[in-house]
Amino acid sequence: MSETLIRDTSHASAGELVEALVRRDVSALELFDAAVERIEDRDGPINAVVVHDFDRARDVALAADVALARGERRPLLGLPMTVKESHNVAGLPTTWGFEEAKSFKANVDSVGVQRLKTAGAVILGKTNIPVSLSDWQSVNPVYGRTSNPWDLTRTPGGSSGGAAAALASGMVPLEFGSDIGGSIRVPAAFCGVYGHKPSYNLIPQRGHAPPGFDGGDTPIAVLGPLATTAEDLQLALDVLAGPVGDEATGYLLDLPAPRHAELADYRVLILDSHPLAALDREVKHALTELANHLDRQGAKVTRRSDLLPDLARSHEVYMGILGATMSRGGPPRPDVISAHAWMDLLDAQTFVRRQWAELFKTFDVVLAPVFGTSAFPHVEEADPAKRTLTINGKPTPYFDQLAWAGMATLGHLPATAAPIGRAASGLPIGVQIIGPYLEDRTTIDFARLLEREFGRPPRAGDA
Repeated sequence: MSETLIRDTSHASAGELVEALVRRDVSALELFDAAVERIEDRDGPINAVVVHDFDRARDVALAADVALARGERRPLLGLPMTVKESHNVAGLPTTWGFEEAKSFKANVDSVGVQRLKTAGAVILGKTNIPVSLSDWQSVNPVYGRTSNPWDLTRTPGGSSGGAAAALASGMVPLEFGSDIGGSIRVPAAFCGVYGHKPSYNLIPQRGHAPPGFDGGDTPIAVLGPLATTAEDLQLALDVLAGPVGDEATGYLLDLPAPRHAELADYRVLILDSHPLAALDREVKHALTELANHLDRQGAKVTRRSDLLPDLARSHEVYMGILGATMSRGGPPRPDVISAHAWMDLLDAQTFVRRQWAELFKTFDVVLAPVFGTSAFPHVEEADPAKRTLTINGKPTPYFDQLAWAGMATLGHLPATAAPIGRAASGLPIGVQIIGPYLEDRTTIDFARLLEREFGRPPRAGDA
């Protein structure tokens, strides 16, 4: 394998690699070999790709080359990628970071993994997570700790931290994650890549559950792609989205086109403060600079609106739903809510969703921070309730930062994380592009327009 090919393919997007495969400029086996070599060469100190499935993946790559040679075309045919450990892949472990589940192996692929494979993806293995997908760090007793490729002393984010780290270090061009509290968006922002939290249940959840569980969908949780370009998010979403099972009998997916073709045509609301979450000056400055640039481009930029839902009340509702959802399967708790309290939360959520729908009659997108800081140093405190983050020189409660991610999550809204700058430390800074329910193409395409404007962001180690 030539060093030129290893370097060139590590900087190519998923879409570019698929096009190269169709042109026969490169073979699926060559892409497989290059990706495996990059993982073996780079992953040691990062620890992102924690489950390897190279032997089976090599056979898939060989079969992809045969299919390509006979003229077969599929959206991801021959493309090497990885998936988050929490997705079931037949024959591979699905532990969710629980030590007691380290011997569990899935019997069948999740719906999302099935769709990736049907599209021709070559799945090399799985990437690291925190225990129960419940942290903005990716460390667990089964696989250990994943570090940020931009700075190994810092977190890559969580819970799709291994996914974002694998992308940022050039190991793979595409990943498949999940998000309930920023688990796609925060790692994307921390590692300087793109991530998309889809509208609720746009991608079926079946096969993404704790080891041994197979039941109903998790409230407010979603599955979605991470990538090194915005266009690749759309490429993956087109493969992954759509109804399944009984719903597929009567429903067809028909997402609307992006609202506009140019940045100048967008009506943008800037949200750079939250009553319950602190924001680092550097992150706020990056968002301000972006707003000023959009203003100069001719976009209609507004910095406050009475149409916004009550953010404090919305967060209270979000935390109520999140707490009830995440407590399932755990030890008995004194704060377990009643059925009527749960229904009250759902009523309150519906009210908030209606407010967002009204807002998006006036605005096309809302730009907000993904998180209050850039990637923070590894936190060793075992008790999450005792953790703090230092923001603008002051300690703040660790989980206050759920407020930024919770806005779109509670509203079932699409939210695309995109790189917009760098902190003085060199760490990436991201923005969260929030859009109307089921208008996922709008938020992804807005990210694409930003990428066109500012250029493709560098990978870790490039700059």
